[in-house]
Amino acid sequence: MTNTLEDTYPEAAPYIEDAVAEHGEAWVLEHYYEKLYPLSVVVAMPEKEELPFYDDAVHDTLTKSEQTEMYQAWSEYRENLRKNTQSTE
Repeated sequence: MTNTLEDTYPEAAPYIEDAVAEHGEAWVLEHYYEKLYPLSVVVAMPEKEELPFYDDAVHDTLTKSEQTEMYQAWSEYRENLRKNTQSTE
């Protein structure tokens, strides 16, 4: 990780570094919104395009509206799971 990322996001940088070490940069970029970005609930996380290994010409990213839509769909999915697994006793 670059010092800039560590300086700007000191709490998030170790998580990103660990994910890169374990899975590689390509995996991190592919699974960023699903696996890492949800940490933004508890720590400041960089946007995907702020990652030092992100390249506009090669990689794509979600717009804020696409992110919102994705997280709303996940929320509805989890709520459906919760409702369908509750005991009917």
